[in-house]
Amino acid sequence: MNLIPVCAARRGAVLATLAALAAACSVAPPQPSALAEANFNGEAAIAQVRAAAGPAARELDVQPLRDPQVEDLRQKAEALEKARKYPEAAAALDQALQINADDPALLQERAEAALLLHRLDDAERFAQKAFDGGSQVGPLCRRHWAAIAQARQGKLDGVNAAMKLAKRQDHYDALVPQRDGLMKSRRQAQDKIAACTVAAPARY
Repeated sequence: MNLIPVCAARRGAVLATLAALAAACSVAPPQPSALAEANFNGEAAIAQVRAAAGPAARELDVQPLRDPQVEDLRQKAEALEKARKYPEAAAALDQALQINADDPALLQERAEAALLLHRLDDAERFAQKAFDGGSQVGPLCRRHWAAIAQARQGKLDGVNAAMKLAKRQDHYDALVPQRDGLMKSRRQAQDKIAACTVAAPARY
């Protein structure tokens, strides 16, 4: 019996199997963060954040005194945003933060600039810092948590997109805890928006 053709056939089958396994292993998992930033609608998110502020006439709204230079930079950033020059607006706010790094309103504006730039982690970080150092009530507080909710929603959308694109079950399964955690944290942020509303003292 001639074993050479049989061995060659087996060797070919083994090599084909190894090639298939290598191809399967080489399939890169989809990246949720990249998908989130690519598909995020910053302008729509900002509209939601600012709508969350609502009317302030009947509740506490603490407004700090600001350095004139900071105020000039804030106005510059506002004008740049209206012109849709979002990186330049963020840069102006960064300059203002170098002067006053702890101003909650300034930090919130920087969080919103980050949303416009699709920088979701930055947006959440700035908004959280703004809340931690702020009055934690009123319209600005609602904007803090609305920005955080929008950032988390954007991340969740990225995870959902990655799950749809996953070509391997283990890649899909690895995203499930991340999806569930983001759904929970987004709901928590949304719940905290309402908790920011505190009626102002009655006037007699």
